[in-house]
Amino acid sequence: MRSILVHADGHNANEGRLQSALDLCRAVQGHVTLHINTPLQRFVAMDPFGGVFLSADAIADAQAHDAQLVDRFAERLGHEDVSWNIETSSGELVDGLTSSARLADLIIVSLPATGETSAGTAAPVGGIAVSARCPVLALPAAAARFPVEGKVMVCWDGGHESANALRAAIPLLALASRVDVVTVTEKSDGFPSTQALRYLSNYGIHAELHERERQQLSIEEVLDNAAAELGSDWLVLGAYGHSRLRETLFGGVTRFFIESGNRPLLLAH
Repeated sequence: MRSILVHADGHNANEGRLQSALDLCRAVQGHVTLHINTPLQRFVAMDPFGGVFLSADAIADAQAHDAQLVDRFAERLGHEDVSWNIETSSGELVDGLTSSARLADLIIVSLPATGETSAGTAAPVGGIAVSARCPVLALPAAAARFPVEGKVMVCWDGGHESANALRAAIPLLALASRVDVVTVTEKSDGFPSTQALRYLSNYGIHAELHERERQQLSIEEVLDNAAAELGSDWLVLGAYGHSRLRETLFGGVTRFFIESGNRPLLLAH
C-alpha cells in the first residue's frame, strides 16, 4: 500500500487527510498524490432566454484558487520527507478520484461532519467506495490524523464485500496494535468467521473473534456497540453489501457508519 491518493481542498478537514497520508507513507515508504477537484459544472448558468453558458469570470476565479492551493500544498510538502505530486481535475469529484485511483492503493477522503449531507464539504464517500477499485479510507471531519498503530475492528459477515475489505486492509492491519473480528450471528449459511482469522494468520496477524447476538437491535447498532466496548480506533467495513438504493430507502450498515462519522472507516466494495 504505497501509492496513496488524497482528496485535497482548502477546508479544515484537509489537514487531517494530509497528515494521515504522510504518516502512512512514512510507515510503508510510500508516495502521496494530492488530488484537487473543481467541477466546471458548478459554473454553468442560464440566461433569461433559456440559453446555457459557462461563467468565464467564475471559471477564472476557480482556476486562480486552484493554482493557489497547488502552490500552498507544494510549499507544505516540500518540507516533508516523503515523495509526492499534485494533480487537478475539472469533472465530478467521484469521477476524478476514481479515474486517478486506477493505480492507487488507497484513497483518503473525509466523512461528513455532524449534520452535514453529501452536498456539504465532504467527499461523497459512498459513491467513491462503490466506484473505486481500491479501498477508501474515510476519516472523521475533525480527525487530526489516522491512528496507524491503533486498535481496529473488522466487521465480518462472510460476504464478498467484507472479504474484499479484509484483503484490502492487510497492510494497515499489520501495523495495528490489536485486531478484533466482530460478526453478528444471524446467517446460518454465511462464510465461517473462523476463516477470516485463518486468513489473517497467514499474514502474521493474530486477531480475536467476537460473535454478537442481534437480539432486538439492528446490525449497525450491534457493531457500533461492539466498537465502543472494544475501544476500536477504526473499522474495516465492506461497503454496500445490499444495493445503495435499498440502503438509501431503508438504512443500512454502510450508511449508518458513514453518516455517524465518528470513527475512521476502511471501505471496500
